[in-house]
Amino acid sequence: MEDREMDIEEKKKPQPPKKPVLFYYGIILLVLVLLNFFVVPYVAERSIKEADYNEFLDDLEAGKISEVTLESDVIYYVEKGKDNKEQVYKTGRISDLQEVDRLHKADVVFSEEIPTKMNPLVSILLTWVLPFVLMWFVGSWLMRKMMKNMGGGAGAGAMTFGKSNAKIYVNSSTGIKFSDVAGEDEAKELLSEIVDYLHNPDKYKEIGASMPKGALLVGPPGTGKTLLAKAVAGEASVPFFSISGSEFVEMFVGMGAAKVRDLFKQANEKAPCIVFIDEIDTIGKKRDGSAMGGNDEREQTLNQLLTEMDGFDGSKGVVILAATNRPDSLDAALLRPGRFDRRIPVELPDLKGREEILKVHARKIKIADNVNFHEIAKAASGASGAELANIVNEAALRAVRDRRKFATQADMEESIEVVIAGYQKKSRVLSEKEKLIVSYHEVGHALVAALQTNSAPVHKITIIPRTSGALGYTMQVDEGEHFLMSKEELENKIATFTGGRAAEELIFHSVTTGASNDIEQATKIARGMISRFGMSEEFDMVAMESMSNQYLGGDSSLACSFETQTLIDKKVVELVKKQHDKAYKILEDNIAKLHELAKYLYENETITGEEFMRILNTKPRIGMNEEVIAE
Repeated sequence: MEDREMDIEEKKKPQPPKKPVLFYYGIILLVLVLLNFFVVPYVAERSIKEADYNEFLDDLEAGKISEVTLESDVIYYVEKGKDNKEQVYKTGRISDLQEVDRLHKADVVFSEEIPTKMNPLVSILLTWVLPFVLMWFVGSWLMRKMMKNMGGGAGAGAMTFGKSNAKIYVNSSTGIKFSDVAGEDEAKELLSEIVDYLHNPDKYKEIGASMPKGALLVGPPGTGKTLLAKAVAGEASVPFFSISGSEFVEMFVGMGAAKVRDLFKQANEKAPCIVFIDEIDTIGKKRDGSAMGGNDEREQTLNQLLTEMDGFDGSKGVVILAATNRPDSLDAALLRPGRFDRRIPVELPDLKGREEILKVHARKIKIADNVNFHEIAKAASGASGAELANIVNEAALRAVRDRRKFATQADMEESIEVVIAGYQKKSRVLSEKEKLIVSYHEVGHALVAALQTNSAPVHKITIIPRTSGALGYTMQVDEGEHFLMSKEELENKIATFTGGRAAEELIFHSVTTGASNDIEQATKIARGMISRFGMSEEFDMVAMESMSNQYLGGDSSLACSFETQTLIDKKVVELVKKQHDKAYKILEDNIAKLHELAKYLYENETITGEEFMRILNTKPRIGMNEEVIAE
């Protein structure tokens, strides 16, 4: 699914100033400091008049001098003139004791600072009026700049409270189309009806049909919900408003609701159009009646969203699309008919869908002609569209690292392993003993899987450490798509998971920590069989466990008494132990093949599925004897 942005905007999006407001007020502060340190002293200095020393003595004798400041070679003094007006003079200085005595006898005031008698009007202008003028000028300039960035609309203020942050796109020649979205045919079919309505509303009005006001896209992360919404807008050639649910959340109560109002107001003005709200569960969670603090703001936002969806005229062609990974957490009022009328599942792609998605993304890179996308799609079972895009990109990166001009089948297969288990960790070097244990452990998994019926074929075995922490792994790939699993198949999976530990016990008569993930997976399957799938005689078809958040890994919670929980735990242990014993017996009966395959894996570090089956189906030739194991 190719993710290309529709980059032609109908109007400029709100842009913050390139520099923060504090930057400009910092400049004002710097200007004021310069005024106080340079301009004001300069103006004050200009107000001081020059006087002859004899004039100074005459004024001193006449008692006209009230204040004086002595410096090394200059005398500053204040002379009182008519109407008690004061004037500052400066004159040269003799600097002898007789001069100082004259000043003392005249009872003048000695000052340490140079007396300045600036014009009062000039003083007020410099110290009071000018700073306010500067601040007003900068504030007005910033306001005009922000309003210009916002398109000059009404209400465009410096704080932009209540304005929605929706990105507005229009259709363009590079816009996303349904052809760019692969693997979701059912979702595209349901959404194409909305596109047809926006193109040809009359044929729906003739029969009296109205278009759903809203469509909710639900599914796991990475399946292309956002991309589908953009494709609808691209196909319909209408404006596309895109906003995340988290952008409605504000610190101040009522701001989120104001943003909802503004969003729908803009949408009505641009109708016909599409409004897409991503991660709507952020504001659309169920109301529980205990609104406190920030939760009250969320509920006010939800209430406003419910009101707007009820009130706007769907005949104008405003379609609301929303996406979420948690549909079970949404408020019931949001999902009722008249709001989100249509629920569109966007599930993980099937085998055919994965193949199509790989081909779409492979258009972006140079790739070998003989790449088998069907085999890659089979090996990538359970991958989302985003993961498949990552697989193709990793293959291209691997080709660049190997200095090749195009990606090959081997690059694709290795990139699947990178996505599943991580990169090869070349810095982690196993000791010979550990390498031997890991070899037997992984062959134990593979051998138990291969010698059981109703088990997926072995695709690859490796003991090369990975960045995920795995020291090795065994990959199984089903021949076709698998949607249901029988009780026997689940039991075989548990036996396969316990095969690694069983091989350690059989060969080394000891156990290691390497089976921790196997134990976790085996226990999870066994518990599900008993508490959820009704595969035990004791509980029959009674559900003891409920699941939530199915698209985010699933959270389970038991719904039974403590006595029943204890019994479930007992049955889980019995089931896992039974399959563990079965795996041990399989390996014990085929110990020669276990030795042969482990020796081959120990020496080569990787076995393909074909090599594994070839060795398994030939008569045992050589095995690792106890002396080699002891070494």
